[in-house]
This record gives sequence, C-alpha cells and structure tokens, in this order.
Amino acid sequence: MYKIITDSACDIKKEYLDRHNTGLVPLYVTFDGENYVKEQIEIGYDEFYDKMINDGAFPKSSLPSVSDYIDAFMPYVKSNTPIIVITITTLFSGSYNSACTAKDTIIEDYPDAEITVINSLQNSASMSLFVYEAIRMQENGVSYDDCVRVLNDMKAPGRIFFTVESLDYLKKGGRIGKVATAITGKLSIRPIIVMKNGEISLGGIARTRSKAKNNVIEIVRKHIADNNIDINKYDFTVGYCTNLKEAEEYRSTVEEALGIKLIESQEQFDTRIGIVTACHTGPYAIGIACMPKYETLL
Repeated sequence: MYKIITDSACDIKKEYLDRHNTGLVPLYVTFDGENYVKEQIEIGYDEFYDKMINDGAFPKSSLPSVSDYIDAFMPYVKSNTPIIVITITTLFSGSYNSACTAKDTIIEDYPDAEITVINSLQNSASMSLFVYEAIRMQENGVSYDDCVRVLNDMKAPGRIFFTVESLDYLKKGGRIGKVATAITGKLSIRPIIVMKNGEISLGGIARTRSKAKNNVIEIVRKHIADNNIDINKYDFTVGYCTNLKEAEEYRSTVEEALGIKLIESQEQFDTRIGIVTACHTGPYAIGIACMPKYETLL
C-alpha cells in the first residue's frame, strides 16, 4: 500500500492522524521572531491561544525544513513504501517546496523511491477534508495512481467560507489587501472571507458576529445553488479556534440550514483551527468548508 503524510496546516489533530496511520510534519510558530516551536508537538492549541488572547501576541509561522520532511520520508523509503505528501497551498507557505527538495535529495540516493508531493491549494478546514478524503482512499484500497489523480482533481472545487473578528491578523500576515482592511476597519464590521484555489478574498461584510455567521451560511447556500452541487456528493465541516460551545451550536445551525450532516456529526473527526492558520486569522475565526467525496471523481 502507500503512506499519506501531511503538514500540520490541515488542522487535523495528531491523535486522529495517528489512529489513521497518517504522518504529520509540523509547521513552526514564533512569538519573538527568534525561538520557533513545532505546532502540535512543542506547543498545544490552548497555550497558543492563551498567548494570543491574554498577551495580545501577533505570532508568526514558518515552514517545515527540508530535513523535517526527509526524516518523515526515510522510514517508508527504506521499506519501499510509496508516499503521498499533502501540503498547504504554496500561496501561504513554502512547505511544498521543502517537501519537493526533500524528495529530490532522497531520489539521489534512492532512485526507486516513489514520492508524490501535492500542493493541495487548501488550508485549514478545507485541507482537513482534502486529507480526510486521501485517508479514506488509502483505507478503502484505492490505488496509489488513482489516489494521486483524484486528489489533483479535488483541488479546484474545495472551498472555505469563514468570518473573523477583524482583518488585523490577515493584514499583518499579508493575506489580504489594505483596501479591504481599511473598509472593514472604518465601519467596525465583521468580514466574510472566501478561499478559492489557494487565494482568499473578501466575500461580504456584516455588522455583528451573529449576522456574519449567518451570512457565511447564505454564501455557502449560494455556492451550492450556483454550481449545481449535489450536497450528498460533498463533505462539509465547521472549523473553529477557541470557542467549542459556539462551534457546536453553529454546527447544528449549519446542518439545519443546509440540510447536511457534517463529517464531525457522522464520526469522530478531530479538528481545530491550528496555530499556523490562526497566526493570520486571529483567535476567533469560524466557518464552513466543503470538498467533493472522492467517489465522485474516481
């Protein structure tokens, strides 16, 4: 069979990945620009968010090193196990480049090693669904070549629709234009952000967080209608940062409004918006992601 390895921008908890025999290469975060720690390995969600909220920190993230990927690959290279590597969109991180360099380095000594590195064009909640589908294919016996082909076909239709309390973090991280930041800042309103093909844009605005969350649902509903999406052929999930109670209530609202069942309502799907993502969204992001089920593309 083959091994799935992902970077931590997928925002799936390590415990879930371990249960499903999936490798994790963590990205890094720093609070002082000098000391970097590994996401989920050397710093947990609660400690990270406590620093953001209580200390007012604006942390920065960093890509995994080439050696991080080499270390993750080598046990499977030596056992002749093919590897599929899934990384965050290259528009947000150089993780893909590190993985490719690691692959090229290994091929020099192990020319028969089979390693495919995939730039998912996703991040956070939509990447969690992308990795989820890869895991399902691996566990359901889909061939290596078919899994790679389907994952490449799955990039374009993946979406995230979410809201944040402000665009301050996105602005500091260079993730969204200054014009959009100026508009929302002056009006003291909540933005709705849409991520498509690895890029983010302003999808709408709302006066309150409650209205923003409702607007996210309406934008998803419109996306489904405009693209003639059969919701039974898609996976959906809700991503959140810090407020589990709010997330659970929102999940119920989303399911009722869209007539769907989220992955986390069907099985134990352990996700939470991770620290690398939150460096750019702030600690209060919440939203909806969707991704086609692999069977529709096989």
